[in-house]
Parts: sequence; structure tokens; C-alpha cells
Amino acid sequence: MKSILKTIALALTLAFTAGSCSSDDNNDNEEVIIEEPVVVSRDVKYEVTGNFTGKLDVSYMDKSGSPQIGDILALPWVLEFTADADSDGALVHSSGYGGVAGQTLTAKIYVGGKVVSELTATANSEGIIVAHPKTYIFPRQF
Repeated sequence: MKSILKTIALALTLAFTAGSCSSDDNNDNEEVIIEEPVVVSRDVKYEVTGNFTGKLDVSYMDKSGSPQIGDILALPWVLEFTADADSDGALVHSSGYGGVAGQTLTAKIYVGGKVVSELTATANSEGIIVAHPKTYIFPRQF
């Protein structure tokens, strides 16, 4: 009985091995396609817009990937740059107080001219607002 099971197991193993190798045959006439690495844009634009009338600040990552903080004196607020090769990503976060309930603020991150992250926030009953879209991480290239 054991020898029959061993024979069946061996036969199945050989059948699967032969079947899996049959598709590995190379055809010398096939065209070999070498994919070029994808060039990822590092052109970044931050944009904060809306009708919020209170005091606003902004936190963001600059072209080197270092965090920065500043005041927004007027809307719309825009900052554009080309991120350094060793910068990990793009981030913008805006918050404020002293506004009116229901006022809005939209923060956007553009990379290569396309919106990659966006969030619209609404001021609460105390006139406080926070708009923090998702951080964009540059794809790694190896």
C-alpha cells in the first residue's frame, strides 16, 4: 500500500514539474522589452483657498523636506517649488481661529500639475478650522 502511494505521489510530482516547465521555453524570435524607469515629477504646488476670515497659519514641507511654519495673511495662499531628490514627500496643513461657523478652507497638494491630495474643512461653532490633507510620498526609484 505504501509503495502505491509513493508511486502516485512521484507520478504527480513529475507531472506538475513537467507542466510548469513547459511554458518556460524561450523563443529567440521574441522581442525583449526593457522598461525604462518612470520619471516622477518633483514639481510641487501647495494651495490654500476658501472664505475663512479669521487668523490662519500654515505648516508644510519645503523643497528639502524640512518642516516650515508661517502665517497666511490672505487667501488664496500658494507656494511652488521643485523638491530636492532626497526629499521624501509633500505636506501642507492649515489651521485657524477667529472665523465664523460654516466658513471653509481647502488645502491642496499638486505634484506634476495634478492634485494628489485635497481636503476641504469647515469652521466649527467656535470659528476654529483645520485642513490637513494626506501627505504625499514620492515613489521610490531604484
